[in-house]
Amino acid sequence: MRKPDFSRRVAVTGMGLVSPIGSDLDTVWHNLENGISGLRTITRWDPAPYDCKVSGEVNDFDPNEWMNFKEVRRTARVVVLGVAAAKKALADSGLEITEANRDDIGVLFGSGDGGANLLMENADAWRAKGARAVSPFFIANMLPDTASGQIAIETGIRGSNMCIVTACSSGTHNVGEAAELIRRGDVIACLAGATETPLHELVHVGFSNMRGMGTPRPGEPDQTVSRPFDLTRNGFVLGEGAGALMLEDYEYATARGARIYAEVVGYGSAADAWDLIQPIENGDGVRRAILQALERHDTDPALIDMINPHGTSTPQGDLREAQAYWAVFGDRTPEIGISATKSLTGHLMGAAGAVEAIYTVLSVYNQAVPGVPTFRDLDPEINLNVSPATVRREIRYALSDNVGLGGHNGAVIFKRYDGD
Repeated sequence: MRKPDFSRRVAVTGMGLVSPIGSDLDTVWHNLENGISGLRTITRWDPAPYDCKVSGEVNDFDPNEWMNFKEVRRTARVVVLGVAAAKKALADSGLEITEANRDDIGVLFGSGDGGANLLMENADAWRAKGARAVSPFFIANMLPDTASGQIAIETGIRGSNMCIVTACSSGTHNVGEAAELIRRGDVIACLAGATETPLHELVHVGFSNMRGMGTPRPGEPDQTVSRPFDLTRNGFVLGEGAGALMLEDYEYATARGARIYAEVVGYGSAADAWDLIQPIENGDGVRRAILQALERHDTDPALIDMINPHGTSTPQGDLREAQAYWAVFGDRTPEIGISATKSLTGHLMGAAGAVEAIYTVLSVYNQAVPGVPTFRDLDPEINLNVSPATVRREIRYALSDNVGLGGHNGAVIFKRYDGD
């Protein structure tokens, strides 16, 4: 094991995802750049009784491409999505797992609620058919850490293996902690990310009763449900997916000639200690997480050119997040490009931070801030730089932050890689 060296540089060398706007990087970037929404009328149950009738579904996914079909039959969908994203990121990185390096590579992969759908399916089977109908495999395959364990089994990676669960900020925390794992010397590389499949009618009902789900503008398409930071925003919409990033020690990556998309240069985590659902006044938890991310490796706030926010499209949540940005960046806040990608995908819950980290890295790599096509009416209380169309501009550093139920806040900063 190497000694800690917090000056170590951490490179993003591979990315993989399964998302409502595509499951390969080229398609995803095309849809981000052109504002093509992945929100559609719900097909998993009859949405007629509910005000919110759309979700970000992934319906073109073949699980048998990523795991043995026998394993797929007894494994929660959330796990298979995570395995697929991880295998894609590993392949994209070009890093070969060998006997010589497998103990020095880690997996840090989270989920907000794991295989809750599998639990509910087995509960239904139990009530309808009795105890013998309950799968003996469902417990091992429904835990939040099952994806991280299965990724290790599928790839042969034997280094540090953990799962951070912080609700909707899980992805952000897993990516940020993976970078610190490398700096700490525990591993030379780490597959980091998160997965989530919250598309179940009971979950939809629960969030609807919490008054969290949104509705479209009157007389307009359902794709306008999610409109982060817009004056008329009234709630979010659920989505599913998984995202994985291969992070590597910079020297290790360059020595093997890896392509580098960006560098991870900051990570922060902070609690609201306020309420399980409502954000703290002035977004203080988000503010402190961002400040930690900036201070951890001495990033100048003046260099932040883009933010991919939590931006769920809830009235209070978006306001508190914007207040945190103003508290950190002051008068420069309106100069920072905002790319609120939940407008296209819905809220992927625990996977949001990982998938949005990929969107943020793609933005840095392509030097463009994807637009928010559902944004039209400026909220004077928020006053952020949100454009309906993609804006090409210099992005030196970009911030991705997320907020989880329970008051969990995480922030990760990515830096443009200039080849040295």
